[in-house]
Amino acid sequence: MVAVGNRTAGAVYGPGQVRLSTTFLNERDIFSFTAVVGWVVQGDTLYRSGYGLDNVGQLTDPPFLMRIGGGWTNYKFVEEAEYDEVEHAPPIRTYEYGLRNDGLLMRWLNTNDVWRRSLGGVGFEAVKTMALISKTRTHDTFLATTRGGGLYTIRINVVPSFEVKKVRASTWQVFETLLAAKCGLSGTLLLGIDKDTQSGYLYAVGHANGAATVIRSLGKVQGTFGDPVYFRWRLAFDPLNGG
Repeated sequence: MVAVGNRTAGAVYGPGQVRLSTTFLNERDIFSFTAVVGWVVQGDTLYRSGYGLDNVGQLTDPPFLMRIGGGWTNYKFVEEAEYDEVEHAPPIRTYEYGLRNDGLLMRWLNTNDVWRRSLGGVGFEAVKTMALISKTRTHDTFLATTRGGGLYTIRINVVPSFEVKKVRASTWQVFETLLAAKCGLSGTLLLGIDKDTQSGYLYAVGHANGAATVIRSLGKVQGTFGDPVYFRWRLAFDPLNGG
């Protein structure tokens, strides 16, 4: 399990221990120690989890696991979308998302680690993986690949509804993992990971606008991507404006 960001932390969890992971919050203190916290699925169970790193990225505290609940065997994707409009202010809302193998896309409102279902939608069984690219007052937006090769945006509105748009029709089925970060004012830096070839490819994606979305290939990333789970590190203030 490896963090994609300015540092990596290998061997935090045991081999095969973590099956799914959200983005992890990366917070440094005045002594340059880092606390990394997020959500992981191990087997059938979802946990709040985290660990500590020193200033050279070495593990200082073993990972803790706070059990949230079971029933996650059939899920293939989880993510957290914490929205805040200004730095150093409490988040306005925190949503948790989960995609099941049967195509049910779920959303929960998270209040002090108490999850309450706020939305569920069917019809997403063709989706292979997703990446969060936008968090706004009115909606969250994901980029999603499908088994048929399509690349789509899935916009999930705060007032419960879904909006799906095709971005590209083919070739994207090779990616089992997508990771996204803010690029410029309204774009996205997208990493696609092909587990079959253990390769990563980087793209600069313009503001999402259906088939008119600009996507520029930045080429193959150096190195081998052979780990089973990849996730993104984020800062406490994490504006995403790609959709």
